[in-house]
Amino acid sequence: MRIPGWLFFVIVGAMVLATVICSVGAFGFAQSLAVDLSESGIQVAGGSSFDTFLAAQPTATLTPMPPTATLQPGETPQPTFTPTLALAIPQGPTATVDPLAGYSWSDPRRLNVLVMGIDQRRGETGPSHTDTIMIVSIDPVRHTVGILSVPRDLWVNIPGYQPNRINNANFLGDSGGYPGGGPALAAETIEANFGIEIDRYIRINFDVFEAAINLIAPNGIEVCPTEVIDDPDYPDAGYGTIPVHFDPGCQRLDAVRLLQYARTRATLGSDFDRAARQQEVIRAVQNEVLNAGGVANFITQVPALWDQLSGSFVTDFTLEELFALATLAQQIPRENVHTGVINNLYVDLATTSSGEQVLTPRFDAIRFLMDQVFNPQDDLTLAELRQRAEAENASIVVYNNTDVSGLASQTRDWLAAQGVTITNVGNIPEPTNSTTVIRDYSGKLWTARYLAALLGLPETAIQPAADGLTGEDLMIAAGTDMPAILAGTGG
Repeated sequence: MRIPGWLFFVIVGAMVLATVICSVGAFGFAQSLAVDLSESGIQVAGGSSFDTFLAAQPTATLTPMPPTATLQPGETPQPTFTPTLALAIPQGPTATVDPLAGYSWSDPRRLNVLVMGIDQRRGETGPSHTDTIMIVSIDPVRHTVGILSVPRDLWVNIPGYQPNRINNANFLGDSGGYPGGGPALAAETIEANFGIEIDRYIRINFDVFEAAINLIAPNGIEVCPTEVIDDPDYPDAGYGTIPVHFDPGCQRLDAVRLLQYARTRATLGSDFDRAARQQEVIRAVQNEVLNAGGVANFITQVPALWDQLSGSFVTDFTLEELFALATLAQQIPRENVHTGVINNLYVDLATTSSGEQVLTPRFDAIRFLMDQVFNPQDDLTLAELRQRAEAENASIVVYNNTDVSGLASQTRDWLAAQGVTITNVGNIPEPTNSTTVIRDYSGKLWTARYLAALLGLPETAIQPAADGLTGEDLMIAAGTDMPAILAGTGG
């Protein structure tokens, strides 16, 4: 049996997604792959259909096609140049396999990929909403990858349509005959609202996720919930609901449970927490792919994976782009992968005229986040943070959120000694006696970050605010930990 050429997407593309999109480095051990597989009892060369396919193609010549052609299941994609695919499989214990020889990513320009997961059930066809949206930005020169998760309830302008939730863009594009379909309209929507050009897209459904996990890790993927997750109304495959529960602590989850963990919104942070869990799952899958067992499962079960995934994905990557991208992936160190979530710091809660609960973007803050994720800098010193804060020229107040008398004035005096000007002090009307937070009223995030660093607070202490307690840019709500911070024994 001759495996379709597109099948290399399953082998290489899935690893690319688990490295470039999810993290990096899956091909760092390519030269020793055959040895690892041999030790696992896997025969690299032999009489199997996949081995016959490899043996029959020591070189693969690919003919040109338009680089923007949409890849469809069953179609043999062709690249825009003619590289040589070298599969060196010498016999003996020193056998090596280098499926990427002859390929390299030569374009130095940044590559931005829109990754979408749609809420399409098994056997369904037709337009679907995007359940997951991620922007993945790859810098081939600096060897960095940024992954930004976008909440599906973000209220945005959709080109050619009325403002709507961002997860409707794919649905409208597919149902309305938009040129390029749903993925094209989703990409245009990202570009119009975020000011970032989308170069390629990948759209998958739940079948792809479950099939890939089953083959990569038949014994499951380890994740580590930090809280109890109890969802009595998780949507099942038949548009009903089932109860889903996760206890805190590290645990291995099979494909079905892992998808439930990545999709449930039954925590206080709802969609924001879900986006963070999805990035956790991405990192966990990447770690599993780095294990030789995950690679072995891919190679030995490729035909089954091809059959399962046919019709479950859409992408405008060409085959040669995936090969070349895989070579780039192995050059990117794991610490150069940066992630971010558009969470409550970057949106405001709103109600539409029709009564829908949505999230309106705070684009100044989102641009700040995008710069941090896509153009990361080394950890900034306190002096560098102060310089950026001074440029914002933010007004700051201190309010006492405890029963400790005079705490706001003490905090103001301490900050004044550090060169920070406080315009006013006051008291929270009903103090909660919680820990110190920095309330951001106007998106002056460099100043908020500087204050957090100065006080020794984590960046999670920075919170968006619209409580009307002040008309200034930022409030330091001094909490029960502030006396220790001022004494130099806490923070």
